[in-house]
Amino acid sequence: MSVSEEEAELSDDELAGLELVRETGGIHQSDFWKELDISSRKGSRIAAKLESTGLIEREETVYQGHNTYFLRPTARDLDFELLMAGDMLSPFIGEEEVDPQSDAFSQWLMNLAYEEY
Repeated sequence: MSVSEEEAELSDDELAGLELVRETGGIHQSDFWKELDISSRKGSRIAAKLESTGLIEREETVYQGHNTYFLRPTARDLDFELLMAGDMLSPFIGEEEVDPQSDAFSQWLMNLAYEEY
């Protein structure tokens, strides 16, 4: 994965925070600073900086009876590669049930098998 312009300007602590959010897929800010072994004040500043650069999203929430934020990676960090077979998106994405006998499912499986070779 290439480093974005925003990431290139982050401190080591900010990069560690971003990596933690990406690895966990989302973490409460109250756990974020504990995992990074930094003060809550520094954790809040890092989370705010990551949000202001568009690298994470912060959503107000209540966790273990306390007001905090839930930090999650932005959509641009999501990796859809595992849902792809060639240029076809998995037929399991969506609200409809997938018929394993359908042409769309068969074609997706064939593309998936073709990529293996």
